Amino acid sequence: MTTVFNVEKMMCGGCEANVKKALANVAEIDAVEVDLAAKTVTVEGDIDADDIAKIISDAGYPATPA
Repeated sequence: MTTVFNVEKMMCGGCEANVKKALANVAEIDAVEVDLAAKTVTVEGDIDADDIAKIISDAGYPATPA
C-alpha cells in the first residue's frame, strides 16, 4: 500500500533526513520518498496510515494523509 502525507514543517535536507530516520527502522515500511518542494512524504508498506502519521509527527513534523 502506498500512502502520501502532507508534512508542512519540512524545510531542508536535515528535515528530510530526520523523517527518513524516524521511518527507517519500521519493519512494515518498504520504501520512503520525500519531496521537499511539495512537502510530501510517500510511504510504501503494510502499515496503517495513522501509525505512519504518528511516527512522522513524533519526530517533530506534523503529518496528515494527503
